[in-house]
Amino acid sequence: MSKMVLSILVENTAGVLSRVSGLFSRRGYNIDSLTVGVTENKEFSRMTVVVSGDDQILEQIRKQLDKLEDVVEIKELKADESVCRELILVKVHANESERQSVIAVADIFRAKIVDVAKESLMIELTGNQAKIDAFIKLLEGFRILEIVRTGITGLTRGSGDIADFIEE
Repeated sequence: MSKMVLSILVENTAGVLSRVSGLFSRRGYNIDSLTVGVTENKEFSRMTVVVSGDDQILEQIRKQLDKLEDVVEIKELKADESVCRELILVKVHANESERQSVIAVADIFRAKIVDVAKESLMIELTGNQAKIDAFIKLLEGFRILEIVRTGITGLTRGSGDIADFIEE
C-alpha cells in the first residue's frame, strides 16, 4: 500500500470541505490526514490530504478530486520535490524529578516548552513525520497525558505560486 500527499487548491467557498471529504466517504476511501487553510489570496484555500491505497485507488482519488467544481489545482507533494511538516503539542507528566529529563528530550529535537505547570510540561514540535514519530517514541518513557497532531501540510519547492494556476 502506498501513501500519497496531495496539495489541493480550492475555491474558498462554503461547503468545499464537505464536498471534498464527502467524495472520500462516498467511495469508502480513508483520509489519513487533512489540513485546510486560507492562502495568501483569500479567494482560495489549500487542502493537504494524505491518503493510502494501491496505485489504482490513488489514481482514482486524483481523478475524482479533479472533477469537483471547487478544485482549482491538484499537486502530488513528492518527498524530493516538496517540503512537508506537521505540528504536534504534547502534554507530559513531569514532576520536579522528571522535568529536566523531559526538557533534555525536547532540546534534542529543538522543541519548545510552551506551558509549564506544577506536574506537567507542554511541548511544541514541528517537523516531518519521521521526526515527530521519533520524538513521541523517546517520550514513551514518561507519562504522556495528551497529544494533538495537526496533520501534514506542505508546499512544492521552487518559486511557483498559486497565480500560476489561476485563470485571469
